[in-house]
Amino acid sequence: MQHETEIAVVGAGLVGATMALALADAGVNVLLLDASQMPTAEREAQPGTESYDPRVSAITHASQRLFRQLQVWPAIEAQRNCAYTHMHVREADGTGQIDFDARDVHTDSLGHIVENRIMLSALQQRMAEYPNLQILAPVTVTAYQQVAHSGTALKAELTLNNGDTLQTELVIAADGASSPLRSMAGIATREWDYEHQAIVTTICTEQAHHNTARQIFMDEGVLAFLPLADQAAPQSPQRYCSIVWSVIPSVAESLMSMDDAAFCQALSNASQHWLGSVQHTDKRFSFPLRQRHARRYHQGPLVLVGDAAHSIHPLAGQGANLGLADVHVLAEELVRARRSGRSPADPIVLSRYQRRRQPNNLSMMVTMEAFKRLYAEQPLPVRWLRNTGMDAVDRLPVLKQFLIRQALG
Repeated sequence: MQHETEIAVVGAGLVGATMALALADAGVNVLLLDASQMPTAEREAQPGTESYDPRVSAITHASQRLFRQLQVWPAIEAQRNCAYTHMHVREADGTGQIDFDARDVHTDSLGHIVENRIMLSALQQRMAEYPNLQILAPVTVTAYQQVAHSGTALKAELTLNNGDTLQTELVIAADGASSPLRSMAGIATREWDYEHQAIVTTICTEQAHHNTARQIFMDEGVLAFLPLADQAAPQSPQRYCSIVWSVIPSVAESLMSMDDAAFCQALSNASQHWLGSVQHTDKRFSFPLRQRHARRYHQGPLVLVGDAAHSIHPLAGQGANLGLADVHVLAEELVRARRSGRSPADPIVLSRYQRRRQPNNLSMMVTMEAFKRLYAEQPLPVRWLRNTGMDAVDRLPVLKQFLIRQALG
């Protein structure tokens, strides 16, 4: 069978689903493909009746505005999300620390910690309202090629694992950091290993988190506590957090081999008991951290978004937000092209998207790499400078306000 559509989005994760919805909302005929079976709304349990998703994102105000524009945010608010109002950053072996507060910039929050499963559920509910948005799953793209169309114009042709083919004016690759489509299109990447593993899980602590995100820098890596909204458990208010613990591989192997009690004790010690003892942990997951950046974001009738274009260290929790910013800009450029009669694969259109997004993504990647290298250094003078720098920033309200506004988006 041969399928045809105006634009195809490959990858129905957070970024891909938002991309498809943004285009459908603008009247574009979209086909969304994914290798996994799409869950149905009925399979999504009500808040408080299931465990937390280990995958969470720190959603900025800019990403929240995009979700509001697409009328997705009300469904997210109806489920679990935690608005965090404060952020505390410190160094484990020093005295330096920085505190950020939403009141410093006259806003009610610094962002929201939201489980990815909840965002995907809200996106799916909204996508079901668009007859011009079709979903094909589970299906895998096995080949990509460019085919002639109306003179010099090119279309993309995808071969699927079920034997079907798909022709489309533009393919948007949102198929993750290892992006098979990026490889099929011959787009090279710059990449390097952070030599860190990330351990993620959900924990319950002795003390309440008070809607505060916490981050501590240690010799072995970085530990972040992200506050979660309560489950239906009045006896334990504000005690759940999602953690991201970035450590060197040997430490990660040791932590993953521990039983739950030993891991909770190790986590309590590493966090300096800032929320008392860690009393419970869900199942732990571990994955290697590697930075990638595509040398270009488009090639012929194919364009990259999200992790397919760039993946960074989870230090600042900005991965999802960078991807959603890609969605916002690419949707703007494609809608503008459609109104002016240009092909969505016009190199001028896709180059504008690249020019608008590549510098921002590179800037964030360079900043994260600089932080990683700074906190990997052990000499005493470097530690002294780190602590002094943290304290200096904490005493400069204008600089703190600037940093907060940059993070809000």
